[in-house]
Amino acid sequence: MTSNDPLLQPYVLKHLTLRNRIMTTSHEPAYAEDGMPKQRYRAYHAARAAGGIALTMTAGSASISRDSPPVFNNILAYKDEVVPWMRDLADACHEHGAAVMIQLSHLGRRTRWDKGDWMPVVSPSHRRESAHRAFPKKMEDWDIDRIVGDFGDAAERMKAAGLDGIELEAYGHLLDQFWSPLTNALDAPYGGTLDDRLRFSFDVLREIRRRVGPDFIVGLRYTADEAQPGGLDKASGLEISRRLKASGLVDFLNIVRGHIDTDAGLTDVIPIQGMPSAPHLDFAGEIRAETRLPTFHAARIPDVPTARHAIQAGKVDMIGMTRAHMADPDIVRKIIAKREADIRPCVGANYCLDRIYQGGAAHCVHNAATGRELTMPHHIAKAEARRRIVIVGAGPAGLEAARVAGERGHAVTVFEAASHPGGQIRLTAQSPRRREMIGIIDWRMARCEALGVTLRFNTVAEAADILAEAPDVVIIATGGLPQTQVLERGNDLVVSAWDIISGDVKPGSNVLIFDGAGDHAGLQAAEIVSGAGAKVEVMTPDRAFAPEVMAMNLVPYMRVLQQRDVTFTVTFTLEAAERSGNGILARIGSEYGGISKQRSVDQIVVNYGTIPLDELYFELKPLSRNLGAVNHDDLIEGRPQMGSPNAGGAFQLFRIGDAVASRNTHAAIYDALRLVKDL
Repeated sequence: MTSNDPLLQPYVLKHLTLRNRIMTTSHEPAYAEDGMPKQRYRAYHAARAAGGIALTMTAGSASISRDSPPVFNNILAYKDEVVPWMRDLADACHEHGAAVMIQLSHLGRRTRWDKGDWMPVVSPSHRRESAHRAFPKKMEDWDIDRIVGDFGDAAERMKAAGLDGIELEAYGHLLDQFWSPLTNALDAPYGGTLDDRLRFSFDVLREIRRRVGPDFIVGLRYTADEAQPGGLDKASGLEISRRLKASGLVDFLNIVRGHIDTDAGLTDVIPIQGMPSAPHLDFAGEIRAETRLPTFHAARIPDVPTARHAIQAGKVDMIGMTRAHMADPDIVRKIIAKREADIRPCVGANYCLDRIYQGGAAHCVHNAATGRELTMPHHIAKAEARRRIVIVGAGPAGLEAARVAGERGHAVTVFEAASHPGGQIRLTAQSPRRREMIGIIDWRMARCEALGVTLRFNTVAEAADILAEAPDVVIIATGGLPQTQVLERGNDLVVSAWDIISGDVKPGSNVLIFDGAGDHAGLQAAEIVSGAGAKVEVMTPDRAFAPEVMAMNLVPYMRVLQQRDVTFTVTFTLEAAERSGNGILARIGSEYGGISKQRSVDQIVVNYGTIPLDELYFELKPLSRNLGAVNHDDLIEGRPQMGSPNAGGAFQLFRIGDAVASRNTHAAIYDALRLVKDL
């Protein structure tokens, strides 16, 4: 069936016909095992290929040299054993009609010296990279020759694996460390003039072409404007683009703008929620107009209308929706079926990227199947028998449980005490910068309504109400309430971060925020209180503040809070509080010992996680067939929860999310999916 949709038009790249204009750009989800893209890695990309994507670009910066050790579990392209694993991945994606490429890179200074084989980090200068804290060795001629050869070896491996092409990375990595005056201190012939600074990259490209021939597709993802003083500017970027075109060595350009050597720079290159969509799209369009080379781009393209505009307006030839496909691998399939309203939205929470930069595997904040394709379904199968399922709580955990149960074909009723769904997400979304988070709830509500789930708001469910439904399964997803009983004395003098965020308590003028949880709520409260003109101190017993917020999400907070009267104190603990005239005297100690200080403030705000709302669960527990017990082996292995055949009771009882313990949104949704998919 033909379509006039710009996104669904084929695109011919050299000899390769791409079936539409949507791709995932190179990204490293950190799913490799022993540096190889094994079953989990393959299943992740195959799911997006099955969803209709035209091109899946694997491996954010697969490593081509032993002295380019990965810092977030990258693929080791310098090993011959990578070839059969990449062949299996390519075959799996090709079977679904998607093209497959890989990004190759040498990290240069963007790594650590104590990773991998503990080889010295190399770069064209000794200048340290802030993000990874490495002071590099300034490269010698034999380093250059060796690494040029390593690029050629890696390219040959990828051609042997049957990939459709490769992409080299030149933003923040070794290639553009040569380009930038900020990071190249070499003399000629590899430093000084722009010609000399580009020489290494063209040596690499010529070596790759010598190895793979003229027909194999080779592209470059590069920064055409570092957007920082002293670095490559737009004029230099345009000139580099023209020289890449004139060389005849590259088949496509993938445009980036900015620098990634700091958290703030990285976040501007890859914007998160609350930041503008597609901020660099027009710039990519200028490069395309200048070079007339096939042009790719991705940077916060969160939705189909933005992607469609990028293609229809002629800004680019292929548009990347990488994080969007982590949220929903079936975007293209749904566009074709005219079901765009059913696409699970990317809410820009950036849980995916922040996790990998903190050393974990990428997970989507509200698609718990992403990265777990071997164990968790993107498409829910119908149950063999229809059951009556009652869920208490319409936050993210409860609504995910309701959605999955509805997809299974069960009869589902949800009780919610509030007048609206959302739980803690609704509170989070009161911050204008985090308003997109409500998409997690809105999408699930739309799916529940389409599936015929019964939703009863303004209903405080009691045990009798549950039993009146004659349920087969009861799931308690009541969440929790803020934990503020954390002091030796004076707990009655504190308010919670929730009190501030909700507006139930007005900010003071001299405020101490004690943040023992390290999540968004503490910094959201700090934004509100400081925005009201207060003097604010954010104190944590941890050695770093807000560790659960993570690097890229921290950037917007700091850009606001550093402009205000806010200070941050680490490694100190609020121990007690007492009245002192019209104010509060806070006693401060330290887990390191030997410290006792005092602060005079007029308000203390505590962020210390939640305590489960579990009274209903414990009331129902003795009436249940399984006595609330979960068989962990069955849960982890994907088998149904059978319960004890000897126990009395007419229903199974489970609890999920913060009704169990204080965690985060992803954990709540994962709880629901992996339990209910087998009910």
